[in-house]
Parts: sequence; C-alpha cells; structure tokens
Amino acid sequence: MNKKVIWLIIGLMSAALIGVAGMQLKWVFDTLNANEAQFDNKVFEALNAVAEKLEYQESLEVMRNVDNGWFREFYEDEFNAQVEDVGIQMALDVSHPHPDDVSHVHLSKRQWLELFISSNSCNCSECTRERAQNFTKWISLNQEQDFVPIVDRVQLEKLDAYLKQEFLDRGIKIPYRYGVFDNDRKSFVIADRRYAVEDKLEQTTLGGYKNLYNSNFRVSLFQDDIKSPGLLMVVFPMKNSFIWKTVMKTLIGSIVFMSIILFCFAYTISVIFKQKKLSEMKNDFINNMTHEFKTPIATISLASDSIGSPRIINQPDKIKRFTNIIRQENKRMNNQVEKVLQMARIDRQDFTLNIADVNLHEIINNAVEYISLQVEKKHGTVRADLRAERHILKGDMTHISNIVNNLLDNANKYSPEKPEISVTTRNVSGGLEVMVADKGIGMSKESKKHIFEKFYRVHTGNLHDVKGFGLGLSYVKSLMDAHKGKVEVKSEIGKGSSFILFFPATP
Repeated sequence: MNKKVIWLIIGLMSAALIGVAGMQLKWVFDTLNANEAQFDNKVFEALNAVAEKLEYQESLEVMRNVDNGWFREFYEDEFNAQVEDVGIQMALDVSHPHPDDVSHVHLSKRQWLELFISSNSCNCSECTRERAQNFTKWISLNQEQDFVPIVDRVQLEKLDAYLKQEFLDRGIKIPYRYGVFDNDRKSFVIADRRYAVEDKLEQTTLGGYKNLYNSNFRVSLFQDDIKSPGLLMVVFPMKNSFIWKTVMKTLIGSIVFMSIILFCFAYTISVIFKQKKLSEMKNDFINNMTHEFKTPIATISLASDSIGSPRIINQPDKIKRFTNIIRQENKRMNNQVEKVLQMARIDRQDFTLNIADVNLHEIINNAVEYISLQVEKKHGTVRADLRAERHILKGDMTHISNIVNNLLDNANKYSPEKPEISVTTRNVSGGLEVMVADKGIGMSKESKKHIFEKFYRVHTGNLHDVKGFGLGLSYVKSLMDAHKGKVEVKSEIGKGSSFILFFPATP
C-alpha cells in the first residue's frame, strides 16, 4: 500500500475519532447543564415549600389566640385545599414562574378574610358580631407579628424538619448548610441547626458564612408582610460532585469505549506499518537471495560449459579444477539455504541444543583463523585477546561457533577498508563476556533498534556490496536467548560497532 494512502486513511480516521469524541463531550456537558438546572429547580421548589410551611405554621400559632375554633378549622381546610389545587396546576403547567415567586402558591391574609366572609352563609346579627370580633383580633395579632424579629418567628426544629423532608421528597440526598438571614440586622440569626451568635467581626466579614451568603439558593420569608424580614439560604458544598455523579457512569462508559476504539485504531495502524515494513524487508530478502544465488549459479553454469568443451575434456587437471569450483559454489548455495531453514526452525522452536562442555577460547581461535583469510585480502587485521580464566561453559558447540562466526563475518563485511577486528574475553560477575569489535562504518540509533530483527540489514546505499540475507544477527539473538545469555550492541556512525555476548556461568 502506498504511504500517501496510509497517511490519508490515518488522517480521515483521526478526524472521525476527534469528531466522535467532541460530540460525546458536548453531550456530557449538555447533560450536566440540564441536570444542574433540574437540581436548581428542585431546590427552589423545596425552599418555597418550606417558606410556605413556616408562614402557615405562624398563622396557626396566631389562631391559637383566637377563641373561635371553627375559624381555625376553616382556615386549615381551605389552606390545604388551595395548596393541593395549586400543586396540581404546577404539575400541569411546565411554564410556571420562577421559584422565587411564590405569590401563586398561597393566599394573602386579606384574601383569606374575604374568602371566609363570602363562605359564611349565616348572616344573623350574633354570627356577624362573633365573626367580626374574631377577625379583628386575628388581624391585630398578625399585624403585631409583622414587627416581631425573624429569629423569634422561625422555630428551629420545624425549619430543620421541613428542609430535610422537602429535600428528601425531591431526591436531594447530599449534605447542605442553611441559614436564616435577618434583613434588618444584616446578619445570620440561624445557621446549620443552631441560633447564630452575633459577633460584630464575624458578621462584618460573614466569617464562616461567606459561601452560604453568596449562594444563589435563597427565598424570602413571610412575604405577606409589608417588608420581608429575612431570607432562607441554602448552600450545597458537594453540589458539583453530585451533578457529575449523575453522568459519571455514562462518561466512564464513553471513555472506556473511546479508549477501546483508539487502541484498536492505533493497533491497526501499527500492524499496517509493520506489515509494510515486513513486506519491504521480504522484498529486500528476495532481492538479496537472488543476488547471492546469481553468482554461484553463473559460476556453476560456466564451469559446466567449460567441462563440456572439446578443448578441456581431455585435460584432467582442468576438469578437476572446474569440478572443485562447482563443488564449492554448490556448498555455498547449500549453506545459504541452510541458514534460511535454520531460522525457520528457530522461529517454530523446532530445535534442540546439544548441551556439552564447550571450550570457548578454542571456538574463538578457530573462527579467527578462518576469518583472517578474508580480512587479509582487504589488508586488514584480526586479533584475539582472550583474558578469561574460566572459559569452559555449558552449551551447544555448533551454535556457539555459528554465533562467533556470524559476528566476525559482520565485522568484516561492514569494514570496507582495512578491517581492524578484535575479539576479547573476560570473566565477569555471574558469567563470561565476549566482545567482538570493529572500526567499520558503524550504525545509527534507529538501526540499533532493528538489527536483531529478521531480514533487517543496515543500509549501505544502493550498492549491494554487503552480501547476506539479514538473518545472521537475528540468529545470534535467538541462540543467545536459548543459552540464557544476552547480546548487546554499542555503535557510532563512522567509528565502528561492538557486540557484547554474555554467557551465564556453569552452575
């Protein structure tokens, strides 16, 4: 797949994911705003109901001083009927006024008077006189009540009980603080289930009541008075947590599902790039394999034709020479095929180690002797500095030999001019360390991340001057892991590379 197409798909999917995430966030915040508005309406409804109950309770207390019990019974029955009718109307009318406006919920004292007069069918002089006396007394007591300080008009226990009940009826079950603010004194007279102690400094600065005073949840008390004597205020310290809790499950679900989508998207993109990279590496592998096989095939073909030539067929020495060339090139191709098959077995874990005592110094000396022939052709040097005193370890001699030979072969390949290769051993804590170092072309940090991957080869430009399939270091890593060892690399471009092998000590 073309890189441009991949990036176009990534861009489109990213835009789609961002759009979905944005819509989810908008929906969550819209829900939060709606829930907050609903919460505020419920609070105002509760506060208005409490204010009505307090005013009704005060009227009942005044009526206790009126001798005629029938009037009190009428007042209670009519009030309950009015409240019930208004409650039904509010349930049907979704466009009722702001909760602060409670004029529609109860009748004024004058309206109660008119209602009572019009409802009494008896017009005899005795009933009329008794009715007038009761109302004169009732009105007088109510007028006197308007001048009583608000702290004496609100019963603390009833206020607390009314608030609890009204909030509970509306599903508001979070902690709250409340207070009654005296408009004349400019201070709180009741706060949090107790009477507030007046203190000039505290009242001037509002002390611990600042949050309560600044709350938007407030209603006027005793609104039938000429002037409302005070305010009922409530604040909810955990309001935001409560509102967020209403959408938390949905928000968490959205986050979880979006995370799953993002993970799948990222994983898909990662797989696409890995597959693209693997495809490129396999193409390189095929190209390298073709290049590696082309030379020996051409050599074998040329040697075969030479043997069949009439000028050569009667010359045993030349026939022997061409036969040896065919044998060597055939062996070379077999070795290349064996490397590929060997890596396939390693990938399938279809191999076993023939564990025995291995003399690592002997293996290194043999490998150095073999590679020195190739290094000398390039006018280079290879030396062994074997310092390890304990150099016998448990392992598979064939695979350990291949490991060392692969590292030396790489050091020679990536040292274009006059290779300088060294092999050093030493005993370290917990085992034995082997370092194969060169002063070749080195590699970048990016290359160091991938050199142990199959088919990966350090780029040397467009020239195929470094032969191989990119399997050698992958083989080294796999076999070191199989021997419970480690392999590390240190390299700088232009300064060479060092491969460090660690073999654990024999138990």
